[in-house]
Amino acid sequence: MNKAFTKESDTDDEEDGASLPSIPAGTRNYMTPGGFARLRAELLQLMDEERPKVVEAVHWAAKNGDRSENGDYLYGKKRLREIDRRIRFLTKRLEIAEVTDPSVHHGRDQVFFGATVTYADEHGEENSVTILGIDEAESSQHQVSWISPIARSLLKAREGDVVKLVTPGGVHEIEVLEVRYPTPA
Repeated sequence: MNKAFTKESDTDDEEDGASLPSIPAGTRNYMTPGGFARLRAELLQLMDEERPKVVEAVHWAAKNGDRSENGDYLYGKKRLREIDRRIRFLTKRLEIAEVTDPSVHHGRDQVFFGATVTYADEHGEENSVTILGIDEAESSQHQVSWISPIARSLLKAREGDVVKLVTPGGVHEIEVLEVRYPTPA
């Protein structure tokens, strides 16, 4: 069917998570308490603050006459669709979230969800990553999703273990140097 003849709602559901990582079938949506709180705060901010402001702006723009050439109206409607899509996505993800507190493993030397792991590659270069949930990991902060190749290689390893990391460039060996967890509150 030609896209010109589809309703906006037909494509909204398809695009809900188009730019965000999907959860592999048969797995859980693990999240730290902090990650859950951040996503919930974003959801509440969108619902309680941003969406009402955009609705008000669209309502004001709609009263100004011809909507086909009204930039405020067109932009507002587009922004409203984006906000609604994000609200649906966050609601779905938070409903299926399984909050796991990594501080319960404080003091252990085995890698589990929530661990910050320092490892050395074959050339002796040290790196640190924190293993977090799919929706909360930020690579710029040296955080990786628990389903990423590096996290899957490190999970259940202990300090001193050498594990194999499979990458597109081949198989590499990395040594776990240190495992840290947040201190219990």
